[in-house]
Amino acid sequence: MCGIHALISDANLGSLPPLPEDLRRSLSNRGPDYFGRIHREVLREEDGTILFNLIFTSTVLALRGDHVARQPLEDPESGSVLCWNGEAWRLEGRQVDDNDGEVILARLRVPEGTTDGRETYILNILRSIEGPFAFLYYDAAAKRIYYGRDRLGRRSLLWNEAHDNRSISLSSVAGVPMSNWKEVAADGIYSIRLDSAADAVGSLDVTARIIRHDWVPSVEDDMVSSIGTFNTTVPDSNVTLDFDTPSVELLRRWLSESVKLRILNVPEPPGPTAGVDIRIAVLFSGGLDCTVVVRLAHEFLPPAQGIDLINVAFENPRQVALFAKQLNPPEGGVYEACPDRITGRKAFAELKAACLGRRLRFIAVNVPFNEAMTHKSRVVSLIYPHNTEMDLSIAFALYFAARGMGDGYVDESEWNPSSAKVMTPARVLLSGLGADELFGGYARHEVAFRKEGYRGLIRELKLDVARIGQRNLGRDDRVMAHWGKEVRFPYLDEQLVRYAISCPVWQKCDFQNQTHPAITDPAKRVLRLLADELGLPLAAREKKRAIQFGSRTAKMESATGKLRGTAMII
Repeated sequence: MCGIHALISDANLGSLPPLPEDLRRSLSNRGPDYFGRIHREVLREEDGTILFNLIFTSTVLALRGDHVARQPLEDPESGSVLCWNGEAWRLEGRQVDDNDGEVILARLRVPEGTTDGRETYILNILRSIEGPFAFLYYDAAAKRIYYGRDRLGRRSLLWNEAHDNRSISLSSVAGVPMSNWKEVAADGIYSIRLDSAADAVGSLDVTARIIRHDWVPSVEDDMVSSIGTFNTTVPDSNVTLDFDTPSVELLRRWLSESVKLRILNVPEPPGPTAGVDIRIAVLFSGGLDCTVVVRLAHEFLPPAQGIDLINVAFENPRQVALFAKQLNPPEGGVYEACPDRITGRKAFAELKAACLGRRLRFIAVNVPFNEAMTHKSRVVSLIYPHNTEMDLSIAFALYFAARGMGDGYVDESEWNPSSAKVMTPARVLLSGLGADELFGGYARHEVAFRKEGYRGLIRELKLDVARIGQRNLGRDDRVMAHWGKEVRFPYLDEQLVRYAISCPVWQKCDFQNQTHPAITDPAKRVLRLLADELGLPLAAREKKRAIQFGSRTAKMESATGKLRGTAMII
């Protein structure tokens, strides 16, 4: 995880502005291990006058390779520059084990004698990257900047153009004023021509020089997120999803490979706690998706490494008022009564029985209302340009969960809320996000099936996968990376997504057969069957619950709770 920023300005703007202090601080929060800045000038070929000034900034959270790769990365031969934020799990079909930013910069160096053209070569390298990322690449020889986000938009990248079109900024987080920042769409790779041959568009108009390049040059009708073709086949008879259905074992295979990529070879965090080796933490509601991730992580992590399970609960004033009216309020108070705390403790107990020998630590994050309000302005600035009450409710939960500070214990007998708080040392967080979109976990999926059968369900699932980056992933990245943490999404690995969208819909969820001898819930039944096979019968039967309701962040400032989720933040 890193913070990246670029300013592309016309030379006539005068002196190069310093990076504003608030923006520098926000970028450094994302990448606390290193801060670097590089200046380049783009010269006119005819007379050597300056066309553009370029300033590249990177901060680094070092999680790949055996050293801190100082960014921005520079090619000493060509003067090209790469600002890299993310993880390249695979490049040109091969797994990347070393520092991925350095590997990518080396491959972007165009070999002599390339027949397809310089731009085509660079685009093909960028298109071959699998993993969550955002990037800025300056090809000095061609005087062209490339930038973008991965196909699913798992990393944040924003852009901001000056009112006179004489400069453009690109950044992981918004600067001040926030109102001009927009999210870079995850629909392709973008480039900006800065050579004098492009002067026909106007030497001062930077945005007119922007070109979008598709992730896949030729897109099929059922292609989703430029990753694979969605299976639109509809069965001609009733088909039951069961333990012997091929999709159950295939899901275990692809999900296991994805989890392994994201948890192995994570460096030990700086300043580790004596006698405790914890490099991975899980955003843990106790629901089906995250509990399966923990169970699979147990299979592949070295025995000496522990796993932190971060469970967040909020003091919602409406719930406090309700408890005050009750003669016998729930034991444990407002935090222990949160739905996600209840399911989290049940799943924690189930995992301890299923993961013998593994040190699992439950971190109960309790957030008082006043503390949440103290951090509100920061959270609002991080989620921008998202700006609804629903965005804020979800972001609150992720923000405090990513901080990872609460009451931590490995056994119920150790739990003592009055003792000193612990903070997870893990800098890699795992999330179960994506399972609902891929395998039919939302209530609207069942509604679509009831209205239009499999065709309606397929249309709804295709829509969900296609818009997942636009809806929330950039926002979530900005909120959680603020704490110097990197969130990884095992369900959103490209190979797993490609498998899931190619899988027949009736092998993922089973709304045609509401009842089942073992698993009653038809939503995400393939994942429920896998959980049952992994020794997690309670998690396999857990109902879906949105994070803002499970943690009780929904509409915390509303006295009645009737505020619409789509309402703008006040």
